[in-house]
Amino acid sequence: MMIVVLVVHVLLAVALIGVVLIQKSEGGGLGLGSGGGGGMSGFMTGRSTANLLTRTTAILAGCFMATSVLLAILAARQHTSGVSILDQIPAQSAPASAPATQPVAPATPAAPTPTPPTQPSVPLSK
Repeated sequence: MMIVVLVVHVLLAVALIGVVLIQKSEGGGLGLGSGGGGGMSGFMTGRSTANLLTRTTAILAGCFMATSVLLAILAARQHTSGVSILDQIPAQSAPASAPATQPVAPATPAAPTPTPPTQPSVPLSK
């Protein structure tokens, strides 16, 4: 259930962003009424476009807020045990200030036995 509401919430957010960007702002923006050509004979006039986009924005914003509240309620119901996140951290067995055991010196390997120097196979002459 929560995943379905979350997907709807994300889709509403994307739609809300798109509708807000389409609206005509004071500077022109990305509005449908700016530069579409055709003047008043277009499918939607500037005033009807503004009314439709304003209503669409209000409806999408209301649905977005409703899904936000619903997600908060669903998240609260999942964690009704009353356990804090800090209580879920595993406890340390020994305090950090005192070492639990004495440090052990590393084992030293046995010293290799020296080998006598070998004679060169080719005699060196002076």
